[in-house]
Amino acid sequence: MIYQLRIYEIFEANKAAFHARFRDHAARLMAIHGFAIQAMWECRTDSRLEFVYLLAWPDEATMKARWAAFMADEEWARIKRETGAEHGDLVGAIEDRVLHPTAYTPPLPVS
Repeated sequence: MIYQLRIYEIFEANKAAFHARFRDHAARLMAIHGFAIQAMWECRTDSRLEFVYLLAWPDEATMKARWAAFMADEEWARIKRETGAEHGDLVGAIEDRVLHPTAYTPPLPVS
């Protein structure tokens, strides 16, 4: 089991639109594509507002294949176009980290 940490820069001016899109569309489509979202957070640093979420994967090959399928999803592409046209950019910089557990990591729950 590996984990993937995703950190999105989001913007105060259209934060509600971002959360609506993620909650109502991205999370739904991710579930269809086999994503296992473990948790989601909002974080404010000195320089930006962030949306952070953690995914669980059986291995990196599965992670890459499911991300490719999600990014190629026509419904997701349409939703991104429509929400971007209505609200502007909802996401700025994206950070992505694949987390490999150490041998002494306590077991984490998997949904």
